[in-house]
Amino acid sequence: MKIISTIDELRDQLRGQLRTAFVPTMGNLHEGHLSLMRLARKHGDPVVASIFVNRLQFGPNEDFDKYPRTFQADVEKLEKEGVYVLFAPTEKDLYPEPQEYRVQPPDTLGNTLEGEFRPGFFNGVCTVVTKLFSCVQPRVAVFGKKDYQQLMIVRNMARQFALPTEIIGAETFRAEDGLALSSRNMYLSPEERAEAPALYQALNFVANEMRAGHLDIFSLEREAMARLANRGWKPDYISVRKRIDLQAPMAGDLAKGEPLVVLAAAKLGTTRLIDNLEI
Repeated sequence: MKIISTIDELRDQLRGQLRTAFVPTMGNLHEGHLSLMRLARKHGDPVVASIFVNRLQFGPNEDFDKYPRTFQADVEKLEKEGVYVLFAPTEKDLYPEPQEYRVQPPDTLGNTLEGEFRPGFFNGVCTVVTKLFSCVQPRVAVFGKKDYQQLMIVRNMARQFALPTEIIGAETFRAEDGLALSSRNMYLSPEERAEAPALYQALNFVANEMRAGHLDIFSLEREAMARLANRGWKPDYISVRKRIDLQAPMAGDLAKGEPLVVLAAAKLGTTRLIDNLEI
């Protein structure tokens, strides 16, 4: 595996490649990330991964400086997966001058759910993804469904800008107890880790109630959040949305069986976890 930090060297290395499959990451890789590499290989060749902790998507009170960085362990994992190139730029490599041009998603998608609780987050995501796509020029790129809203925003962005990159969504990789794998799980204490699957259980409660015909969405959301709060969580949201645009479903949508997804974000101790479940 070639480890490359500069844009010019990356472009030289990939020149002439027409089927590049790309998996952008922020490092601290776990089995969920590695499953993305395997899916990428099914859709293209060579597989290129990136590791870059993107300052633009962190708010002023978020964990940019303490975000886990495990570069050497990440390299060993990627080598075992047969990744061809690891693009690991420094901030100076990717942002040699202040990144004053930004890519902003529409307010209806970028300022709801995660965007409401993390203002500016998706501006940072869209900007760095656009720049990484410009550097790698992949034919396909793989993003995990755990970050459901991010996947939708990136997919819509690629379509509206007519980017020559197909966005592929990978199913959420879960531990045996249902917890979605996340780099932030390492912040959990042993007691918190044992409690963490309650978030997925709350999603299943909402989904199962709706499948059983209980369609008072507001009361289901409120009850699910109360269940978490009673267990010591601090929920930001548990929300049922339409898969197509992440807007709240109306009565007509429910009547015609519009595909839905329930999304959640909650703090357990000092660790904020997100998850979702398609209904």
